[in-house]
Amino acid sequence: MIYLEKLQQAVNLSQSTLCVGLDPNLDLLPEAIKSKFDTPEEQVAFFCKMVIDYTYDSCAAYKPNLAFFEALGIHGLAVFQEVVNHIPDDRIIIADAKRGDISSTAEHYKKAFFDGFDVDAITLNPLMGFETLDAFAKDESKAIYVLTLTSNPGATDFLKKPFEGFDSMAEYIAHELFEWSVQVETHLGMVIGATQAEEAKIVIQHHSNGSLLIPGIGAQGGSIQELANSLRDHDGIPLINSSRGIIYAGSDQENWIEHVSESAKTMKDRISKITEQYVSTS
Repeated sequence: MIYLEKLQQAVNLSQSTLCVGLDPNLDLLPEAIKSKFDTPEEQVAFFCKMVIDYTYDSCAAYKPNLAFFEALGIHGLAVFQEVVNHIPDDRIIIADAKRGDISSTAEHYKKAFFDGFDVDAITLNPLMGFETLDAFAKDESKAIYVLTLTSNPGATDFLKKPFEGFDSMAEYIAHELFEWSVQVETHLGMVIGATQAEEAKIVIQHHSNGSLLIPGIGAQGGSIQELANSLRDHDGIPLINSSRGIIYAGSDQENWIEHVSESAKTMKDRISKITEQYVSTS
């Protein structure tokens, strides 16, 4: 299935554009899980699977963050695979890896994530040049989400500075992705931070058909209304990510997973005005 078809299907089935970020921080896992399982690997696997089961009805996608799995050491990638395998086939899986390298290194990243773990999409960092995307560009069933305008303060160091005749490097990246999108099979999307929605509106105009991965809503405090205004004329389907604000909503309470479920439902409702714009009626 072509990636954009699967993405549209996931949004239609869930009636949601929510993406749940899986960031299993051992320091933040509920005590109920820590007391039940002896090893960090067991704790993380169980935690993520429970989150997936109890948020499934509220979201179109999941975004497991590789850093939290790699931090487990030698068994971390096995846990990552176990979690990926648990995500239902009718939801989008985005590996939040932020890789960005060239030549055979990029080829092996592609083999790892697209061929091995078989995720639907991956986040990539383009700052070594657009050739870092080449290895990932030949599969119409997959997508690349390229870091374009991130939600962290450090975006001012590079991405917000003028570049190559554009008001910002972010605009340049978006423009180049649009130009390149007609030549490649893999869908080219963008990572756009919700904490700077006004600037994002200008950036995404350069690649209006690109799907978006949007962090910054929830714990980072991005405004949903400002985001909705920025997306009003954007054709590419957005996936609005919330991680900590959902998966740790229950803290150490015994019924922690019920709070996780409720938090996901609440976020789905909060972004429903945005979702309505992207649900297909055909």
